Amino acid sequence: MSLYGMMSTGASGMNAQANRLSTVADNIANANTTGYKKASVQFSSLVLPGANSSYNSGAVQTDVRYAISEAGTLEFTTSATDLAIDGDGFFIVEDSNGIPFLTRAGSFVPDGAGNLVNAAGYTLLGYDYDSGVPAPVVNGFDGLVPVNIASGSLAANASTTGIFSANLDAGEAIVPAADLPSTNSATAVYSHKSSLVAYDNLGGEVLLDFYYTKTGTDTWEVTVYDRAGATPGTSFPYASAALATTTLTFDPLNKGLLTATSPTDIALTVPGGAGLTVDLSKMTQLDYSFTVQKGDVNGNAPSAVTDVVISEDGTIYAKQENGELKPLYRIALARVSSADKLQPLAGNVYQQGVDSGVVTTGFAGSGGFGQIISGALESSNVDMARELTDMIASQRSYTANSKVFQTGSDLMDVLVNLKR
Repeated sequence: MSLYGMMSTGASGMNAQANRLSTVADNIANANTTGYKKASVQFSSLVLPGANSSYNSGAVQTDVRYAISEAGTLEFTTSATDLAIDGDGFFIVEDSNGIPFLTRAGSFVPDGAGNLVNAAGYTLLGYDYDSGVPAPVVNGFDGLVPVNIASGSLAANASTTGIFSANLDAGEAIVPAADLPSTNSATAVYSHKSSLVAYDNLGGEVLLDFYYTKTGTDTWEVTVYDRAGATPGTSFPYASAALATTTLTFDPLNKGLLTATSPTDIALTVPGGAGLTVDLSKMTQLDYSFTVQKGDVNGNAPSAVTDVVISEDGTIYAKQENGELKPLYRIALARVSSADKLQPLAGNVYQQGVDSGVVTTGFAGSGGFGQIISGALESSNVDMARELTDMIASQRSYTANSKVFQTGSDLMDVLVNLKR
């Protein structure tokens, strides 16, 4: 047996246990770090070839692994911008240089500019609603922008689309052409009436009066007026002409639905606002009283943001003082095929590693991604009892390996002293 080999083996054992103690120290220090994933050391033997009459002592090698795929427990907080992922996925964040990273640390708070930033200074990324309903870029981070919860304050949006569906009573009497609402005469007669609120370019409310008048066996006239021009007490005649008029035709042989050739919407210009198209495709004519199923118009009046609401699918809403919820962003999530092979960096973030697989992005609650929990944080997955046990075991192993090294050193002294 080589005494040098013996001492080298003891030194490698001490070095291996030192690495293990280093991970234990790191784990204990970060036991209360949000989203921290524990490190551990895996040992493997290094065997050197030897002859039948002698043995060459080898060594021990270590490989540091991170339990990134192992989720920590959820701890609930009182802040709506504290976020946790219940299931698979990582938040996508960026540093001050705009470089994207992955993290499970969701302790986000708005900074001075309104951007959501976590405790390590990384900014949360997501897709905004400025260009419509977001769609994820599956194989990259293109299109992601910093999530800014101050962007929805006092925003006014003009009405552009709407929907109205109702049943028109087939038993109503036919109104003569001279008395139709479209004539805007004092003698105008109508079968049914409803009103919708729309918004102009400055967010002002505009009341639109919709008149439904039976003009034939299966035909109805739809006429829209601006409520502001109505004659007090009687409505007709209005001070201005009708904003729009159309004629709906129903098929009594097809459950009272609109015929294939009938108009399915009505288009008008909101006074002081934009063009508005109201969908009427779900209207029916049945032998039943006038019944409204749905009536809605987009747009909103200017209103200050009082709170932020984040849904399980990652949609961030600005709750305005009028009670309305305006979607601002949708948080993007990312994942890889082997999360434990991600490369950890300072600040509790990760980037793609050689063996981690390609990063794919998506939305919470779809495609295997977990749900986003607002008002919660994922705690560290460190088990303190296990770490203390490992620390004691490593300490004893380190001491034993030092004894091996010391014994080899003593035997080396004996060998050197044989000459004297």
